[in-house]
Amino acid sequence: MKQDKINIRNLSLKEIKKALSEMGEKPFRGTQIYEWLWQKDAHTFEDMTNLSISLREKIDAHFYIDHIELKDQQISSDKTIKCAFSVDENKVIEGVLIPTSSRTTACISSQIGCSLACKFCATGKLKLMRNLSAGEIVDQVVYLRDQAVNRYKTNLSNIVYMGMGEPLLNYNNMLRSIDRITSEDGLGISPKRITVSTAGIAKMIKKLGDDEVKFNLALSLHAANDRKRSEIMEINDSNNIDALREALVYFHAKTGTRVTFEYIIFKDFNDSLEDAQELAAFAKCVPCKINIIEYNPIDDGIFQQTTKAKTDAFAKYLEDRNIIVHVRRSRGKDIDAACGQLANKNDAILKSDRAMKS
Repeated sequence: MKQDKINIRNLSLKEIKKALSEMGEKPFRGTQIYEWLWQKDAHTFEDMTNLSISLREKIDAHFYIDHIELKDQQISSDKTIKCAFSVDENKVIEGVLIPTSSRTTACISSQIGCSLACKFCATGKLKLMRNLSAGEIVDQVVYLRDQAVNRYKTNLSNIVYMGMGEPLLNYNNMLRSIDRITSEDGLGISPKRITVSTAGIAKMIKKLGDDEVKFNLALSLHAANDRKRSEIMEINDSNNIDALREALVYFHAKTGTRVTFEYIIFKDFNDSLEDAQELAAFAKCVPCKINIIEYNPIDDGIFQQTTKAKTDAFAKYLEDRNIIVHVRRSRGKDIDAACGQLANKNDAILKSDRAMKS
C-alpha cells in the first residue's frame, strides 16, 4: 500500500544513500536513483534500467515516487498553453506556459486550491486541499519545459510561482523544489530566472531574508492603502501595509534583491492618479519595479477591466517619478489561463475524467 511507503523524492541524496546502505546495497546506487528521479524524470522504479530487477523490487517495497499526470491541455490563440494535472487521482492543479518574443515562462502552482480567498482570483474561490510536494512542483516545470522545447523549439527562460496557491504557506516544499530546479544535479536553471509571488505574509518574507534566498520576490499588492487592500485581500487584515513595508526592507537588506510589486488595475477601484500616488510612495521603501497587470474577469463579475487610457496614465505617473514600470497585457484569456483565472474549469475536467472512467 502506498500509505505504508516513503515518498523517495522527499529524501536528500545523503538520505537515499543511507537507506540503500541499510538494505545492504552500495551507496553509489543511491546516486543512480537520484539521477533517475531528478535528471531523467523517472515516474516508476521500473524506469531505472541500470538497476537490477531485484534492486528495483527491493526499493519499490519501501518507497514510492510521487508524480503528476496530464489530464487536459488547451492552447490559446496567442500560443499560451494551459495544462491541467491530476494529483491524488481526484484533484487538479494547473500550470501555464507563456511564450513571448523575448522569453518563455512557466507559471506553476504550489498548492491544490488556496486558503487566502482574494476576491479577484478564481483560485481563491476554491478550498485549500493540500500543499504540493517538491516533486509535484518540479514535475510541472519539467512538463512545461518539454512543451517549450518540443512545440516551440525554445528553452524555458523563466519560472514564476504564480499559479494556484500561496508559495510562502508551503515554504519548505517551495524551497526544496527550487533547490532541485536550480541544482546542477537537478534542472540547472539559474535562481535569478525564478520569481516567487506572495500575497503578503510578513513573517515569511522576513524568513526568506534570513535564508538569504537567491531567487526573486514579487508581492501581489494591488492597493497601497489598508482600506482598499483589505477590501479585496483578507490577508491584509493580519499583514497590513506597514508590516509588509517593514518585511520588505528587511528582505532587501538581507538579500540585496530588487522586489517586484504586482498591481492588478481595476476599473474605478484602484486606477486613479491618487492610487498611483499612494503606490509611488509605498514603492520608495525598497529598490523595486512595478508590474501593472491587466485585470482578467472571472465568473462573478465583481470587478471590471479599466480602460487603456487610464492604465497608460497610471503607468506614466509612476515613470515620471523614476520608477521602473511594465504594463502586462493578458495572455491566454481565451482558455482561462490568464492571471487570476486558474481553476475556473477544474470541476469540468474532473467530471469529464470520471465520466470516461465509468
